[in-house]
Amino acid sequence: MALSELSPAERHRVIAGAFTDRVRGTKDWDVPSPVASWTARDVVRHLVGWFPAFLAGGAGVTLPAGPPVDADPAGAWATQATAVQALLDDPSTPARTLSNPHLGDVPLDRAIDQFYTADVFMHTWDLARATGQDDRLDPSFAAMLVEGMEPIEDVMRASGQYGPRVAVPPGSDGPTRLLGFIGRDPFWTPA
Repeated sequence: MALSELSPAERHRVIAGAFTDRVRGTKDWDVPSPVASWTARDVVRHLVGWFPAFLAGGAGVTLPAGPPVDADPAGAWATQATAVQALLDDPSTPARTLSNPHLGDVPLDRAIDQFYTADVFMHTWDLARATGQDDRLDPSFAAMLVEGMEPIEDVMRASGQYGPRVAVPPGSDGPTRLLGFIGRDPFWTPA
């Protein structure tokens, strides 16, 4: 079944599982990543840093704290991934709401899916590319994401969360277009 056809819980299970595989395959957490001034460790730091506050502030959900990313990036990621999966697997989650001044009220499972799971998907490439692992992204899901983001590009760029768009060759596949859209050089390699 295509990623786009999965429920938020199942999509997270697949996408977080792929990221977990890259975490487990990381041998050096201090290598540079495709995100300027970030290391592989910083990719994990980003994901476990912003999301707990997003959930707590918008839905009153407190995720359990894992070990510090500096001491144990794999443990920090595993703690969060397990907690988020448990939240998505809870049958009461779709009836809950996340409230945000910029987004309004959104069903909690959809908010996690749109903002967090999509972020994990995109950062899987960053971690994989930084650490020399399989960096392939699902082409149809990547295309769906970029097509959904393009109409709100000005808002996304104004958020400060995305770098300037990187030009990609005409006719590029979904992953290449997505990476260029979010400000990554799809052809980046470690120095």
